[in-house]
Amino acid sequence: MDDELIGEIDMVSLPDEDGRFEGPDDVGLVTEVADMLAVFAAQRLERVDRFRRNALADAARYGGGVVEVVHRSLRLELAAALRITEHAAQTLLAHAEALVHRYPGALTSLGEARITERHAQILADLLDDASAEVRERVSDRAVELAEQHPVGTFRRALRRLIDTEESVTLTQRHEAALTQRRVVIEPAADGMAWLHALLPAVEAHAIHARLTGMGKALTSHPDNTRTLDQTRADVLGDLLIDGDTGSLTPEARGIRATVAVTVPALTLLTEGTTHGSGGATATDDSHLHRSAPATVEGLGPIPLDTAKELCGGADGWMRILTHPETGMVLSVGRTQYRPPPALRRLVKWRADTCMAPGCTIPASRCEIDHTIAWHHGGPTSLENHAPLCTGHHTIKHHGGWTVEQIPDSGGALLWTSPSGRRYRVEPERRVPVFRPSAHPADAGDAPV
Repeated sequence: MDDELIGEIDMVSLPDEDGRFEGPDDVGLVTEVADMLAVFAAQRLERVDRFRRNALADAARYGGGVVEVVHRSLRLELAAALRITEHAAQTLLAHAEALVHRYPGALTSLGEARITERHAQILADLLDDASAEVRERVSDRAVELAEQHPVGTFRRALRRLIDTEESVTLTQRHEAALTQRRVVIEPAADGMAWLHALLPAVEAHAIHARLTGMGKALTSHPDNTRTLDQTRADVLGDLLIDGDTGSLTPEARGIRATVAVTVPALTLLTEGTTHGSGGATATDDSHLHRSAPATVEGLGPIPLDTAKELCGGADGWMRILTHPETGMVLSVGRTQYRPPPALRRLVKWRADTCMAPGCTIPASRCEIDHTIAWHHGGPTSLENHAPLCTGHHTIKHHGGWTVEQIPDSGGALLWTSPSGRRYRVEPERRVPVFRPSAHPADAGDAPV
């Protein structure tokens, strides 16, 4: 299909007043493009799978040996090349492999614009969750259903078909599904986030019912101004953050949050306030500095009052001012391998997240990597360190990638993929550079 030209797509035209056909109407023009997208989607899936197979065949270029590392390396390259997340790249790789090798009938139907890409994704996901015997029995029928029904109806029809064919009992399937329970967080806009929990349906409904009952009791108060949805969310936060933990083990009761909050120093000043003879003074242009918000690692800017309120009870604060203090440890050279605590904190603060292309894992959960390995003469210094999550740390050393610090960039890394493509990754923040003042009277000036 890759080398074929896209043929003309037959359209149903409407006659004009004289009974002549002038071409597709507005809806026809839209569906024409939709059909073209389906054809291109099929070609993309074929090419993605070819990329995967070629990479596995040439595993030496991707680090060689361990298939898992090769998969992780090519996933990172695909994500960087397409400018998508690694999760999206992994999903694309999985769908491509499934449709090319296990469900070629669905891929053919997609390439002929008889189904949409979403139909193909649903078919691959649901059939992959079924047993091999069921997949073999129902795959052709699944393609027929996809060609006959819109997406929502198709999903329900295919699930019913699979359930009918499956020999596993509902209890056994539920026990298998229980192993997938988890809680995940999804960033949202304006300092918000979604908290998702995959739980047994009975427990989920019980939790929601309790939140609703408590929310209704609170919203019935005459002074209440919150909606039921808002109250439910507030009750959930109160229960999980400040709730009674008496029934938990001593170890669980002892867990407290550790929050890295960056607050620009001048943000703490009020208009025209002076802090003693040796303190900082809010000058005429200080409002420019005070507009900089407080930030939470892995989250981003938040209102200063919100940061204080949310973290007021946390014992594990790491306070960082963007107006840095002198005496900051930037390097210990070759005197020791492990960075001292102050340097480790600075490296993570500067990056904020893993320094691999597109990765958003908070730096607090990352490992500190010597960009030039210690055993190759790399120093233990700010200019030779960057936080990498465990997976990308493994790829750097065993996945066929090369990583180097970009000189005078303030901590940017240049990643070169096994195919030779280059990706620049910038840190979230820069470490200020101080220069000696030419005049003693300028001692209080800001760093340059």
